[in-house]
Amino acid sequence: MFESRVDCGQRYRCKRKSRVSEQFASLHCAGYLQAPNSHEIMNKLKYSVFADQCLHDLQVLQEQFITDYDIDSYENWFYNNVTGLLTFSTGEKEINLRFVLAGTYSTNTNTWKWAWDKESVFSKGKGEIEAIKDFGEQTAFDKLITGYFESSEEEAWQLSAIAVYLLNGIGVYRPVSEHLLCFLVVLDVVDNETAQEIKDKYVECGLHECRRRAFVCQHLNRASKVGFEEAFVTHVNMELDIEDDLQAWCDECEKVREREGEWNDSSMAFANIKLVCEQCYFDMKEVNIRRK
Repeated sequence: MFESRVDCGQRYRCKRKSRVSEQFASLHCAGYLQAPNSHEIMNKLKYSVFADQCLHDLQVLQEQFITDYDIDSYENWFYNNVTGLLTFSTGEKEINLRFVLAGTYSTNTNTWKWAWDKESVFSKGKGEIEAIKDFGEQTAFDKLITGYFESSEEEAWQLSAIAVYLLNGIGVYRPVSEHLLCFLVVLDVVDNETAQEIKDKYVECGLHECRRRAFVCQHLNRASKVGFEEAFVTHVNMELDIEDDLQAWCDECEKVREREGEWNDSSMAFANIKLVCEQCYFDMKEVNIRRK
């Protein structure tokens, strides 16, 4: 294995209980989820009432969020959909927040697009935001199950407020990218040491931009078949234990490792491990699997 030879950092993992299950329970007790069709559900629980209440709650929560973390005092901000971190900084001072992208509003087309309807959204964040769609399906709330539709900035805030409520968020941050308003649901604060460990788990790839890091031998590439041995069975977007990284090596490296009996100075020198991104890793794996 490569662990003894490579600085493997730690992967931040935080499990949160969203309010989706709680909301399901309350609806069930009230008889809303026992209705035979969506029309009866809508008659008993109006979407507009629910959405307005979420927006009201967010207005209160937002003031507390800005005050508690002194957000307006920072000179710089940066967010990364892949790491799921929103960072505010001034000089050496910084604060890191974990977030998921709720969706985006386009001022060009006056349309809203849920993040779960975006193929490019980082899988973990997308998985969390899909809970909103699940809730929409249970309640027959069309605005929560339609991925893309005509909207307004005011409604975008309302939709984000629903996301905050169901995901038990602590606030919303809305950066602007040209004509696109991005609505980030802030989930919690991450201490700076842990945040750095998260960032260290990712690399900038010339082909795939920011992706989770992986380690492969010098012989593996994205074009030719050389064999593909792994430290453990992997699949795209899999969850990893804190101490694990994606690791693979070719058939020749495996022969040297077996001859040496372990990963030692000799076998590691032959492998000459290199750093790649997760997508490159699975591209290399696909080349070898496809051509077997």
